[in-house]
Amino acid sequence: MLLASLFFATMGVCIKFASAHFNSFEIVCYRGLVGVVFLIGMTRINGVSLRTRLPMMHVWRSIVGVISLTAWFYAIAALPLATAMTLNYMSSVWIATFLLGGALLVQGRNTPILQQGPLFLTVLAGFGGVAMMLRPTLNDNQVLGALVGLLSGIFAAFAYLQVAALSRAGEPESRTVFYFSIGAVLAGALGMVFTGVSAWQWPSALWLLPIGLLAVLGQLCMTRAYSRGATMVVANLQYSGIVFAGLYGLVVFGDQLPLIGWLGMALIIVSGITATVLRTRAVPNAPAEEH
Repeated sequence: MLLASLFFATMGVCIKFASAHFNSFEIVCYRGLVGVVFLIGMTRINGVSLRTRLPMMHVWRSIVGVISLTAWFYAIAALPLATAMTLNYMSSVWIATFLLGGALLVQGRNTPILQQGPLFLTVLAGFGGVAMMLRPTLNDNQVLGALVGLLSGIFAAFAYLQVAALSRAGEPESRTVFYFSIGAVLAGALGMVFTGVSAWQWPSALWLLPIGLLAVLGQLCMTRAYSRGATMVVANLQYSGIVFAGLYGLVVFGDQLPLIGWLGMALIIVSGITATVLRTRAVPNAPAEEH
């Protein structure tokens, strides 16, 4: 998950440069297209078939993923960027809540996952660090945007949990990411019908290649993390993307980070380390947790 977060943060830097020449739907479409081509070659080299026995599970993963992405783009347009990002990163809190709440409803109070309350607290602490770094704000006329931003985080949580479900059903990471990339191409192309297509200008168009490659590598790493790792630990480590993005802002764009931002970064790092240590002590050598 740390590597996935680094890939996604690096991709965000490339998107910032590319967004001056391409709209959001174009970037989503071209990003997915590069991923599809890359994964076709990767699966052929590794001898992995792209045929699936679970087409509807992949359709659902693509639907919730695209809804989350679309809602996030709307929130970015309607809200301050920091607020939109904070609401989207609530996906980790939703994941932990769904796991604990679902276990309580289905299995009762004696289910093992309910004993992981300290892990849940580390997820909340990490989210607190995100809020400290981003310092979100909200005006009275931005309630609709806030609700849509909240929706983006909820559907992102659904997408990540569906990734774990696909893994338990025996789907390899490359196949899962392949079908999501197809969904991204279709959603981006549909959006381009309404927003139009920008003219390609060199070398600006070259930003689309690293965006696509970083996206597919990040998706592969994230899919493996949610497939094989302890879900609440992975959800916590996902906050590291904000740390990487903050460092890029300092180094590449000359942004300034106030003291509360540095404290938030430290809280994210400490909560991630704590979650990893708690999980390791609770279940030594366990590859994955109960879902």
